[in-house]
Amino acid sequence: MAPFDHDLSRQFGIESNARTYSRTINCNIVRGQGSLLFDEHGHRYIDCLAGAGTLATGHNHPEIVSCLTSFLTSGQILHGLDMVTPAKRIFSEKVIVAFPEQWRNDLKIQFCGPTGADAAEAAIKLFKTATGRSNIIAFHGAYHGMTCGALSITGNLKVKDPIQNLMPGVHFLPYPYLFRSPYGVGDEETIDISLHHIRQTLVDPESGISKPAAMIVEAIQGEGGCIPAPLRWLKGLREICTELDIPLILDEVQSGIGRSGAMFAFELADIQPDAVLLSKAIGGGLPMSLLVYHQKYDRWAPGAHTGTFRGNQLAMIAGTATLEIIEREQILEQTKLKGAVLMHMLEGLKARHASIGDVRGTGLMVGIELVDVGGECDKFGRFPPNGDLATRVKRRCFEHGLIVETGGRHGAVVRLLPALTIETALLEEAVCILDQALGDER
Repeated sequence: MAPFDHDLSRQFGIESNARTYSRTINCNIVRGQGSLLFDEHGHRYIDCLAGAGTLATGHNHPEIVSCLTSFLTSGQILHGLDMVTPAKRIFSEKVIVAFPEQWRNDLKIQFCGPTGADAAEAAIKLFKTATGRSNIIAFHGAYHGMTCGALSITGNLKVKDPIQNLMPGVHFLPYPYLFRSPYGVGDEETIDISLHHIRQTLVDPESGISKPAAMIVEAIQGEGGCIPAPLRWLKGLREICTELDIPLILDEVQSGIGRSGAMFAFELADIQPDAVLLSKAIGGGLPMSLLVYHQKYDRWAPGAHTGTFRGNQLAMIAGTATLEIIEREQILEQTKLKGAVLMHMLEGLKARHASIGDVRGTGLMVGIELVDVGGECDKFGRFPPNGDLATRVKRRCFEHGLIVETGGRHGAVVRLLPALTIETALLEEAVCILDQALGDER
């Protein structure tokens, strides 16, 4: 069992009060390999956070390390603004080829800043420019980043309320959170009502919402509680946006690059968005974000969206290697299989622990919603969310050598985002630790 490490007080005193993960992952990590981390005291941790989904191939994948080492000694430039370099040319081609073949000739790439929020900001600017409109449609539970524009289209009031004068013209609609239907009905009816609600809101001349510049949605809400959008709902959303000439943006910052078992989660619904936000795994563990969009919206003036660190050569090298590993080692198929194994094991946990209200996810993007069994049930027999229990379970997991994160409404969802290369034996061990943590906090 890992002790609470008080030796880190000096570091915590230096860092801003906004620090997050280090508050509960309270150790000095000195080494990582694959899905394992080790602290300075030799304690071993199974990493089911993986840089919040950034590390698709785990820590220090030997091929990525080798590519980076070779590049660093090659004499090629480390910083290139948006100039053309060999690393950029190869990476750009790899990104385009990652998309469905029938779209590739229509795609443009905007290299953004280091984070997913930068891609969201770029998308807002691009579609306001291209359409001449000002409104943006977003969804309850959405998370798109912490910069002011991205925060404006994020649902979480805890992080929004302290900030005055966020971007105007953002309108939120209910996301089809099937476990807790925003309409108080069953799953299929939730999908039907949601699509009807969205369409009627957009066509109603008395809705108070002018035609938007774009609609932005996550195919799987991540920070919102690991909630996969029903595939029929995504198809319906695409149809509505096409009918009403509203560009549809898919935020795949967390769900993209194989995490869902498809290269992009929107592919599971067989739809074509007008733009896709990418970050996290696209840089192979290094800072990178992209806005990939249909060329008909390429209405930027030269220099309309710049940024000093758009040309992160190391991220391009690591990102290229990551995409090559995913293709060569059939990581997408492995992710589907591992995700199915993980869900089966978690359903077994759910049968043993009444405090697990729901287990959901796609591929290796999985959430476990914990509930208060002493609370009052809704009409479907579902207990209220229990964020306090989720926090305690997360702490217990860490003490027993497992790193997980929480999210969702009231912080009640324990989230699992392991590397796509994690061994099945480590997934089994992780579930055993979860079982123990839930038992400890019963």
